[in-house]
Amino acid sequence: MTYALILAGGRGLRLYPLSRRKKPKQFLDMIEGKSLLYNTISRVSKIISSDRIYIVTNKEFVDNVVLESMNFIDKSNIIIEPYDKETAVCIALASVKLLKKDKDANILIFPSDHYIKECDNFYEVIDCAINISNRKRYIVTIGIKPTMPNMGYGYIKIGEKLNYNCNLDIYRVANFIEKPNFEMAKDFISAGNYLWNSGIFCFRADIYLGEVKKYLPNIYNSMIKIYKTIDDKNQDFFVNSIYSELDAISIDFGVMQKTRRAYVIEGLFEWDDIGSFTSLKKFLYLYDTNFVMGNVLCEKSKNCIIFGNDNLTITFGVKDLIVVNSDNVTLILDKNREQEMKYISNILSDNDNFDKFI
Repeated sequence: MTYALILAGGRGLRLYPLSRRKKPKQFLDMIEGKSLLYNTISRVSKIISSDRIYIVTNKEFVDNVVLESMNFIDKSNIIIEPYDKETAVCIALASVKLLKKDKDANILIFPSDHYIKECDNFYEVIDCAINISNRKRYIVTIGIKPTMPNMGYGYIKIGEKLNYNCNLDIYRVANFIEKPNFEMAKDFISAGNYLWNSGIFCFRADIYLGEVKKYLPNIYNSMIKIYKTIDDKNQDFFVNSIYSELDAISIDFGVMQKTRRAYVIEGLFEWDDIGSFTSLKKFLYLYDTNFVMGNVLCEKSKNCIIFGNDNLTITFGVKDLIVVNSDNVTLILDKNREQEMKYISNILSDNDNFDKFI
């Protein structure tokens, strides 16, 4: 049986101050008055029945997840991490829980904070990923054809093409590359054999855990201990104590950059990981050459992105800026440096005087 696992524990640091410690970007109402998480659950519910949709998050976001998911899934389908240990670990946790339920569990992994425009190709790609992961025992990921050199995305270098009975382009993964600099990203576009890494995966739970055993043995051994405690009345205590000893690592670094089982299907649907203010432009209003939201007045201003609020935000005689007014924080940022937002977040986190603004 195929299950969906939605990852909803991210911090959204690159969208600060819209995204905050207690309410990161996946819970913000960004698209047609609905949150990214809500839209993700809604999209997934069209291909997976609600009783087989699970959400993994950390304990401090549980109330947010319950609020956004209550129209779709039961609260018992929320898997709670006691500590944030990154995607390789939380997916392993979900895998052992689903294996306990179903020894043939096949899992679709969806980030909660991405934008996907639904179309026939999206559903065709997902159906093919389910089929291949079940029949071939591959770890399947979805790649998106790049439209520009973007430094905010990871990339997948494609290898030889797989002959498979479907109308989609499927390739062996030659390499996963984390977010490149601009010159590297331009080279990837020119080369023509790179795809954006969408963060969507599909694999059997036992196959994924087998790769974790091979490349992350400490995490695997810990997950086997957790597997043995499932349904125990003291399970939460065991999970908490075991989790506290684990190192945090992403699925890309921990598994996908090492496995030989990885294949990628090229998706032709519109996708964005909403990891920058520029990526939100499509949801804002065009004001001359500026993109705005909220109460904003732009005079003699060009190519700015402005997030206003109930107060009036005025720009005059400026260009190429990002301006964000959000509660008790105002951000003014050079558009060409928005990939440095994590640098700002780190400064704030290191200074106790700024704690109330995070």
